[in-house]
Amino acid sequence: MHLIFENLVPNLIQLWTNDFKDLGTADNPFVIRPTIWGAVGAATASSSPTIPYSFCSRLQNVATDKSQCTADAWSFWLQYITPVVLKNRFIEEKYYRHFVDLVKLIRTCLQFKMPKDGIKIVQQGFICWVKKYEQFYYQHDPTRIATCPIMIHALLHIADSIKATGPVWTSWAFPMEHFCGSLQPAIKSQCHPYTSISKHVTDKAHLTQADISLCYTIDPTCVLLPPQATTSPKPSLLKKVIAALVTRYDTPAANVHHVCSAQSVQTWGKVHRLDGGDTMHVAGVIKPAQDSHDATYVRYESLVDKYACQKRRQPEYEMKTFYGQLQHLFVISLPPDTNLNLTEPTVHILASIKTCKIERTNVDLNIHYYSKLGGLDVLDITCIQCVMGRIPCNNGWAIIDRSGDLAHAFYVPETGNEE
Repeated sequence: MHLIFENLVPNLIQLWTNDFKDLGTADNPFVIRPTIWGAVGAATASSSPTIPYSFCSRLQNVATDKSQCTADAWSFWLQYITPVVLKNRFIEEKYYRHFVDLVKLIRTCLQFKMPKDGIKIVQQGFICWVKKYEQFYYQHDPTRIATCPIMIHALLHIADSIKATGPVWTSWAFPMEHFCGSLQPAIKSQCHPYTSISKHVTDKAHLTQADISLCYTIDPTCVLLPPQATTSPKPSLLKKVIAALVTRYDTPAANVHHVCSAQSVQTWGKVHRLDGGDTMHVAGVIKPAQDSHDATYVRYESLVDKYACQKRRQPEYEMKTFYGQLQHLFVISLPPDTNLNLTEPTVHILASIKTCKIERTNVDLNIHYYSKLGGLDVLDITCIQCVMGRIPCNNGWAIIDRSGDLAHAFYVPETGNEE
């Protein structure tokens, strides 16, 4: 953890800013001009309001306040911010590509599972990266030997460590540091610190139980959180809600409209995915504070007919990933109805999401770029997977998805082999 995020990354920044051990590297092509580096720092700080707090703490300006950055902050900055803010900042593109290779290797090391083939990829990847580092920064010049501290050699042993002890997360200190950090403000007595800590943990558990009583749980995957209200959707929005239920019940729209039009609809302000998931906010319902972090953008999965343009062809569905801003959370209660084959009251939780019109994607780093929002999708709450972060990029936005494979839905098509 500290090998890379508190040693390697700051050293690279010192090299890029011509501040590395008085080597005088201003004429090297990897040096970024002060004005450009200042823009990188400003872009980093300006991205904080659009990155959910669950991702990391508020990002600092790495050009002026880098001393305030922790290992956790450097980790997030390296993995998700730098591929966007460092793009086209170097005189020669090879230095950016070299750094992106490091980002890919770190992400690979942090995977939840690490197959044996993956260990070989990490090993060969760091060997290649260190060789290029020596070529770019050491330049095989004995007077520049200071650019090769012991941490550069230590990178070559990361694969061996993974092979011996498992994926990096099994020995990471971040979770324990976070927990200890949460306990530190609770210590009110120097004579009896453990009593203060014990009381804090107990009170926090009591508050957690109180929160449960204020939640609305109807789906095993999530809970809805206040604010809550009862309303009637606008006709245009109600039409989309009815269309979503038509797909669910495979019935004419008139049957669904007859039932829905007579029912009031509950709206909620937040949804929290259970089992360690994210809390996502509804845009316009949760009023952002001056120092708030936007948590209204989400990733969601939906089945799409591959042959939707061919009306006469049998539908064939595939799971696709979308991104958008959460606009509404609806709780719709349907009474028993013969047209819908409902024999008892049924509750549906639907979400309306304004889609991001993705213009290009960096597949290797899972970064998606957009500049405009598209139409409104209304779908089941279980389609929402996790919250997203965004970084201002030119005249648009770069979407940050830190969830990984564990937060992706899987679709198993019906085989149709019934006996």
